[in-house]
Amino acid sequence: MIDFYTSPTPNGWKVSMTLEEMDLDYRLHLVNLAKGEQHQPEFLRLSPNGRIPAIEDRQAGITIFESGAIMLYLAELSGRLMPTDIVGRYKVMQWLMFQMSGIGPMQGQAVAFIRYFPEEVPQAISRYCNETRRLYEVLDTQLQEHEYLADDYSIADIANYSWIRSHKWARVSVDGLNSLQRWMDLLASKPGIQRGCNIPPSPGKADLVKKGGATITTT
Repeated sequence: MIDFYTSPTPNGWKVSMTLEEMDLDYRLHLVNLAKGEQHQPEFLRLSPNGRIPAIEDRQAGITIFESGAIMLYLAELSGRLMPTDIVGRYKVMQWLMFQMSGIGPMQGQAVAFIRYFPEEVPQAISRYCNETRRLYEVLDTQLQEHEYLADDYSIADIANYSWIRSHKWARVSVDGLNSLQRWMDLLASKPGIQRGCNIPPSPGKADLVKKGGATITTT
């Protein structure tokens, strides 16, 4: 049983979608970011940077923070959503890193300046929204000749989808990116994705509902 510490954010949903798609058993521990629980010593023991998500696999004696690292661990643990050959593995890893170094930081900054900054800074908003759109276009180009980002369905798809599904919140258009939209619809149709993107639910949504196959314990 994996202990999963998270909050309703794209990086958290990356892991909950992965857990659900892999049908792994886990206990969910909600971290209240508004109350600063991510800065408490108990959580910093798991995630020294004070960021969600984090997992603890007590049976294996391992604690992991950073969503990409967690996804890689879960892929190795389950033997799913990650090729075993070196060429296939690095195809997946490069698109996973693409999300972590590009989509996440750029879209995250766009949201910060649009939604949370005390004053409007048009230059920053333009910079981050335009760069996020450019990265979407890179994905669209890749998906014109591939059903999934790395040939077969993988954790790279989940990682990127977790962010792009909220493109409207970041005010980044996907108009004209037909291959990207086709891929988004494909990911959205998967039962594990549908469950995982509501674990935990966004603020204002209904309380947590039953998930498939495993028990959720909130703390």
